[in-house]
Amino acid sequence: MALSSGRKKQIARAAGRQLARFTRFVLKTSEIVMDPPNAQSLILEEYPPIVAVWHGQFMMVAALQPEGFEAEAVVARHGDAEVIAEALKPFNVKLARGAGSQGRKFKKERGGVSALRQAIRALQENRAVVITADVPPGPARVAGAGIATLAKLSGRPVVPVAVATSRYKALNTWSRMTINLPYSKLVCVVGDKIWVPDRAIGAVLEQKRQDIETALNDVTARAYRLSGGDATAATPVSAVPVDAPLPEPGVKLKLYRGFTTLVRPLAPILFRQRARRGKEDRARREERYGIASTARPDATVVWFHGASVGEANAVLPLIEQMLKDRDDLFIVLTTGTVTSAALAKGRLGARAVHQFVPYDSPVFARRFLEHWQPDLAVFTESEIWPNLILETSARSVPLALVNGRMSKKSHERWRKNRGLSAPLFSRFRLVLAQSPVNARRFADLGARHVIDAGNLKADAPAPPFDEDLLQTFRRHLRGREIFVAASTHAGEDEHVVAAHRILQRTFPNLCTIIVPRHPERGTSIAEMAKSMGLRVAQRSLGQWPTEACDVFIADSIGELGLYYALTDIAFVGGSFIDHGGQNPLEAVRLSAAVLTGPSQHSFSEAYRALINCGAVREVASGEDLAATVAQLMADRAAQANMVQAGHTCLEALGGALALTTEALLDLLPREPEERLRASQ
Repeated sequence: MALSSGRKKQIARAAGRQLARFTRFVLKTSEIVMDPPNAQSLILEEYPPIVAVWHGQFMMVAALQPEGFEAEAVVARHGDAEVIAEALKPFNVKLARGAGSQGRKFKKERGGVSALRQAIRALQENRAVVITADVPPGPARVAGAGIATLAKLSGRPVVPVAVATSRYKALNTWSRMTINLPYSKLVCVVGDKIWVPDRAIGAVLEQKRQDIETALNDVTARAYRLSGGDATAATPVSAVPVDAPLPEPGVKLKLYRGFTTLVRPLAPILFRQRARRGKEDRARREERYGIASTARPDATVVWFHGASVGEANAVLPLIEQMLKDRDDLFIVLTTGTVTSAALAKGRLGARAVHQFVPYDSPVFARRFLEHWQPDLAVFTESEIWPNLILETSARSVPLALVNGRMSKKSHERWRKNRGLSAPLFSRFRLVLAQSPVNARRFADLGARHVIDAGNLKADAPAPPFDEDLLQTFRRHLRGREIFVAASTHAGEDEHVVAAHRILQRTFPNLCTIIVPRHPERGTSIAEMAKSMGLRVAQRSLGQWPTEACDVFIADSIGELGLYYALTDIAFVGGSFIDHGGQNPLEAVRLSAAVLTGPSQHSFSEAYRALINCGAVREVASGEDLAATVAQLMADRAAQANMVQAGHTCLEALGGALALTTEALLDLLPREPEERLRASQ
């Protein structure tokens, strides 16, 4: 039975009172050291100050206030606020609820504007303000813009303060919330005041934000050093220094490595079964065991790895740009599907080769790495293979993750398994994430150098297609309305066919083209459409979308660009089922008005931007799809507006390719000419 609001408040207040008693007990039983010795009097100088602390050390700082110190504490609006408010009462500290969060600039929905006003009013009324510089959901120990803004608007100084005890318990939270334990050596360090000019904007304001962040890190490190406490456990994974020792694999990771070694002899059976289903290339099976099918050239080798077609499409423009910028490079691209292998064969040039990724066994990974000896390893999006990562890192090969994305569900799963996540994500020298949200998630899992670089797919050129083939299709389809449903998954084609039957009443010449994400499903889709009384043609059978065809099944590889070029309206699949949606940017770049189902989490940032600017419309069902397609076919102006909005949005989303290229080249050894000049 759910607790009432009143009952929840009673429980929270009781918990807060217990927390206050525990805090007093820690103070009473611990040896307290102030650094410098006159630290408390320094806080009272230039009164009232803004006392800045890191999130994990909040409670004990408030309890160590000097006599005559009256303050308000600014915290975010969350369920723990009632507990904190009650815990702070005995220390003469009130609560100003509703702090903003990093990157949101005190958004109203977080209560940030209200909290900022309360904090300024408290300072004007001669009360100090205690505030956590880093705010949920992190990243931890990165000062938000809000604290510098508060100092600017109020004209009051920021005083960095940290507390550490020799004995403590660090909780597994985003900020490593620390519970200071009794009978400890307790050290409170107060840093120099930081003033923010009232006219500070832009770079000046950002520099002051960085000064606050640096000062807080300095006083925190000093507090742990003086207390004799080990700061390791209390340091959030997102704040671990880049050059810190890498964490050793935990028990689960060791078990995984042992299991994949144990079942390695069964790999041939698995690959034979996959080959019978058309999921493996029999002629290249040895590549799955780490046995290369070609020699390593005398060059600087960069190894790229992506799961399938989507990841390959994302990095192919990056590969092309890197080869253009460095004449000494050779690229090895690994993927795991036959469709991506076929795509790579048509797109890779003379200075690149495709290999199937080896099964994730330590033995196969070592064999692959010993042959190719890469100078840089680049993983794509969310491809995390433990043995490949650990074996690559063991050879001191720089590891990078590009176009990184991490769903909320995956992030939560990794967070629960720190013994798995921290040893893996910390081994990436660089993570280039698709968005700020993804960047925070990777940092929280242990990645030490994370950059919000944007989505590579926004910079990717339009998918290639054969112009002669396009004209042939247009001759067959002349005079007909065309609608394309692209990258569909099982469970979606029925919606598309249902929409076609509805649309056919208004547009009797309509040809619907279904492009399944996995071409091997083509025949089953064709049979389903035939069972509903429709005339069907299949690309894999060498058929054409003639007048005798209602639905054309485009079960081919590497021709998606052709079908987007054919149509003015495209539905992008993976979105009627809980898959997260496929990439909408390719259709937008080829001037299609794009429709999507409600599942969009795999490309959430791109979809959010495109929907907000009017380039994409969301549909909920086959009937809704039919109604929206009919409306756009009847209103060409609305269709053209969607296309124009899409191109404008793509320009705003771009920039990731240049940033990613530069960052990866910086991880490589210098070109031979540069090395020669440096040695002279």
